[in-house]
Amino acid sequence: GALRLVASPDGAQGSVTIHADAAMYAGLFDGAETATLALNPARKSYVHLVRGELDVNGSRLATGDAALIENESQLTLAHGKDAEVLVFDLSA
Repeated sequence: GALRLVASPDGAQGSVTIHADAAMYAGLFDGAETATLALNPARKSYVHLVRGELDVNGSRLATGDAALIENESQLTLAHGKDAEVLVFDLSA
């Protein structure tokens, strides 16, 4: 389980360059896999669970669920069950 940067303003880590103050991560999680992502509390993060089940900062999400993360310094993804997730890092 890991988050991979897939789109960013500067094309970092081989990601697609987008002309916006945003970044998009994607990940697959199943079982004991976990990932953490450092967040800037001044920004917002949007988590969309494409499929499966996943704990997002301690809250359980299921297929189609989404969560808006505000005023947090870290995002923790854990206890996935065939989970595919997208995470968006957005300007405030």
